Amino acid sequence: MTRPTTPVRPFATEFELPMSSATAPMPPAPAAAAPLRAARATSALSDVRTVFLRELRPLIHEPFALLFGMVQPLFFLALFAPLLVATDGLGDAATLQWFVPGLLVMSTLFATSMTGSNLLQEIQTGAHERMLVTPVRRWSLIVGRALKESVPVLGQAVLLIAVSLPFGLDLHIAGVVLGLLILSVLGIGIGALSYTLALLVKDQDWVFWMVQQTLIFPLLLLSGMLLPTDDGPGWLRALAAVNPLTYVVDAERALFGGDLTTAALWGALAAIGTAVVGLYVGVRTISRSAN
Repeated sequence: MTRPTTPVRPFATEFELPMSSATAPMPPAPAAAAPLRAARATSALSDVRTVFLRELRPLIHEPFALLFGMVQPLFFLALFAPLLVATDGLGDAATLQWFVPGLLVMSTLFATSMTGSNLLQEIQTGAHERMLVTPVRRWSLIVGRALKESVPVLGQAVLLIAVSLPFGLDLHIAGVVLGLLILSVLGIGIGALSYTLALLVKDQDWVFWMVQQTLIFPLLLLSGMLLPTDDGPGWLRALAAVNPLTYVVDAERALFGGDLTTAALWGALAAIGTAVVGLYVGVRTISRSAN
């Protein structure tokens, strides 16, 4: 009885690759990697653009919403500014030059801090869930929404400036343009934070509005938008010093007065910091919620 023989594998030569290495995909050549990275970057920008246009479409079809958002700032301009004129003794023009820049920041704060309610409604109706299963990148859902906030911010700011011009507001074009850019960046950051809050509370509307209302008025009062904080007690000045809106308000007043120096720089840094923090927190939150 003969024993079965096992096939003998020929000796591997030094030029023979292991099977795992031979079957593993080769990394792309450097010449092909650059177009691939460019295509991915283009696709990412396309996702952001898609979300941006989707969020902007209701505003284009119903521009009256932009005017409706101006009702509260116009009330402050009509009813609060005359009280300042009567108390500071500076006259109408000088008072407006101080008050209108703060009013623009207040309008940005009110409008963008409430935008998370739109996402909250989409979460409750299932529209947000349907967006999550599309090929659009998750982070672009936050970035595109936040970038859209710059459009109504600019629109309302331009209208408020136009309303104030007949009453003696003095314009310094370079300062006004830079001031509007800072407001746009600030609106992006606050809008991203508002969307983040909506993602966290989901179907609990009352939690969203409780947090929004609890935070908005201390931020408003401690920034010196309506009244200066320089003569306040020490603890109030200390809180105002850690409020990023304080630096934005000071920057807007300096820029509208034609001063393009240190105050404007600090305000720009505060707005950029708010936008970076808002977008970072928003992207992390939507990535976790999607997973």
